[in-house]
Amino acid sequence: MQRRGGSEQAAKGQRASRPKARKAPIASVSAVDLEEQLDRRTRELDEALQQQTATSEVLSIIRRSPADAQPVFDAIVQSAARLCGAIFGAVYLCDDDRLRIAATKNNTPEAARQLHEVQQLKRPERSNLGGRAILDRAIVHVPDVLEDPEYSRELALAGGWRAVLAVPLLRDGNPVGALTVAKAEPRPFSDRQIQLLNTFADQALVAIENVRLFEAEQQRARELSEALEQQTATSEVLKVISSSPSELESVFETMLANATRICEAAFGSLLLVEGDMLRRVALHNAPPTFAEFHNRSPIIDPQKIPDLKRLVGTKQAVHIADAAAENPDGPISKYAGARTLLVVPMLKENDLIGAIGIYRQEVRPFTAKQIELVQNFAAQAVIAIENARLLNELRQRTGDLSEALEQQTATSEVLKVISSSPGELEPVFQVVLENATRICEAKFGVLYRCENGAFYAAAMLNAPQAFVEFYRQRGSFTPPAGTPLDRLLNTGDTIYTVDDASEPNPGAPARFGGARSLVTVPMRKENKLVGAIIIYRQEVRPFTEGLSGGSFRSHAQG
Repeated sequence: MQRRGGSEQAAKGQRASRPKARKAPIASVSAVDLEEQLDRRTRELDEALQQQTATSEVLSIIRRSPADAQPVFDAIVQSAARLCGAIFGAVYLCDDDRLRIAATKNNTPEAARQLHEVQQLKRPERSNLGGRAILDRAIVHVPDVLEDPEYSRELALAGGWRAVLAVPLLRDGNPVGALTVAKAEPRPFSDRQIQLLNTFADQALVAIENVRLFEAEQQRARELSEALEQQTATSEVLKVISSSPSELESVFETMLANATRICEAAFGSLLLVEGDMLRRVALHNAPPTFAEFHNRSPIIDPQKIPDLKRLVGTKQAVHIADAAAENPDGPISKYAGARTLLVVPMLKENDLIGAIGIYRQEVRPFTAKQIELVQNFAAQAVIAIENARLLNELRQRTGDLSEALEQQTATSEVLKVISSSPGELEPVFQVVLENATRICEAKFGVLYRCENGAFYAAAMLNAPQAFVEFYRQRGSFTPPAGTPLDRLLNTGDTIYTVDDASEPNPGAPARFGGARSLVTVPMRKENKLVGAIIIYRQEVRPFTEGLSGGSFRSHAQG
């Protein structure tokens, strides 16, 4: 036991003889240092919050203005100058190889004058950091431009700035503009400010690209709309041509209405060639004074009007930006107030057959697409004219064949009556009159016999009762001077009367039968006048020479 106690005491003695270990000193941080750190951190957080808020606001403006980048540029220069501690900010844009200022912030009058009068619409230059950033395709940072040999000292002094920062706006590596800010003191921009300006530059690019895409989409929509409108107009004209192949007036009116509407013209006209002259055959929306002039003078001598003379000579479209300046006394300028005009030839196998003209009352040239559209209408007008000509020829030929067939049928009927009643004239006369009035679209008819210069009614068809009674009582008569039968006696020719009622001394057919238009056909035997056939209409509608009734006359006199 004593041994154990002695060892414990020896151990205690050894522990007591060892030196004590020192504790590490606690770093002393003053309250001032902590406050500065807190303030710096707070400023950084506030700055970051302001930057985030500013970029968020710009993005919001981009969303609200997809078709207009100007509000975006204005917001960017305002925020960039404020957050970068700058006194000046600007957005430059490239127009082809020129530079223009799209937005500025806090410019002095003299700096504004230099930027807008000297720098505006000039090629990018190294004397301006915006131009230098575009040329170098890189960020340019000059802490003191007065120490930079390339920078415009006059511009720096006029604007009152020293430190300048410029960031290029690059799309696919190609510059489209630049964003710049400038400080009043020669103090570099911080890395955070450079990064912020780069962010704003990216947002400006987004706005520019949005506008480009929007405009491209709008342009495509306009082109599609124009193409659809032109196709619809062409379809309308073709529909009118197919539905009214012989009615050129409606075709011309539809054509002019579509051409003036689609090409944004004030009015239009269509002319056709007549020999060495031109005749204006259609007008659309013409001013009253010009319409009155047209009514007085529809025939035009193209040699007296420069644009028409050129059209006739070249057979090419004539496009004049200001007709009033070139030919102020020309009818189209004098009476219609036309300024810009387009006259397109209508050609058939390189022969000029007409022209379409559209006119604006302001100086605004027509586009290539509008000129092409009017040329298409001119080609359709030629088709319509040719269709009408062919149709009229076909109708004429068909009418001639039908008339010949009808006359042959009528002749056959007369011959049949003659063969069945060889000694009876009355049935023959009646058949002759029936066929003559029907084929010639007459109201009634009379067959007269002539003996020694005197006439009497041998047969009548569909004659009014008063007319019949008058000739029954009249009996044989010598025709009064100037009447159709008297003229027939003197000339031996077929006599056409347009309106018997308007003659100085209207005959009995007009007084008692209401006759207006009539034709008097002689009946001869061995060159001797033996009678006459007269057919009457009760309206003014002259008979044509093809319906003179020669076959009926020969059968009646035979």
